[in-house]
Amino acid sequence: MTGNMNRIFTKAIVRKPCREMVNGLTTAELGKPDYLKALEQHNQYVDILKECGLQVTVLEADSDYPDSTFIEDVAVCTPKCAIITNPGALSRNGEKQGIKPVLQKFYSTIEEITNPGTLDAGDVMIVDNHFYIGISERTNHEGAAQLINILQKYDMTGSEVPLKEMLHLKTGLSYLEQNTLLISGEFVRYPEFEKFSRIIVDGNELYAANSLWINGNVLVPKGFTETKNKIEKAGYKTIETDVSEFRKLDGGLSCLSLRF
Repeated sequence: MTGNMNRIFTKAIVRKPCREMVNGLTTAELGKPDYLKALEQHNQYVDILKECGLQVTVLEADSDYPDSTFIEDVAVCTPKCAIITNPGALSRNGEKQGIKPVLQKFYSTIEEITNPGTLDAGDVMIVDNHFYIGISERTNHEGAAQLINILQKYDMTGSEVPLKEMLHLKTGLSYLEQNTLLISGEFVRYPEFEKFSRIIVDGNELYAANSLWINGNVLVPKGFTETKNKIEKAGYKTIETDVSEFRKLDGGLSCLSLRF
């Protein structure tokens, strides 16, 4: 479950931010995002994915859904199948409709989470063939149970992690491969994560707990020097990128892409 097998990613899917993102969901209290700046930051993010060796599919902005640039939440991409989620926020639930034809270009098998189950993929952290599933305001027990049942069909496993403080599991937790977790807040106390090598993110840099491992590089949000240094000290190569406008909508580095 916690082996040293590194995944190799070859593809990513992203969606451009829409002008309506200024009306996106947020608890951050950092003000409204600047759309043009967000567009620039998104372009830089795509460039970095390409530098990391990924073939990137860029989907056009979807004005019907202010949060739709956070494409990670609508699907779980596994080596054996893609699973379309059932996002827990009502204003985001319709985002799942547009992803199926896109995923069908890459996957012959597509599964789906259905009501009454809800699942945001921001609550799903993949470690080898095991999937940790955060039970949050957006992901319920029924959604997690459906995901675990689907995973078991393909010889993969899953387990639930209760959340009390974080929006999503990956708000405070990132798997950096090589049996190493970037971990913060409530998760530091969770016994199930004690078997990993852990890089603890201090509370004042909590946002950087959502960093992103891609093919030997760790993408780190700009401005979190302490966390960046800790990751480098653990032997990783880091790439810093500015995602300040997405932070204003509770969005992090992993939220902006589907990687497989």
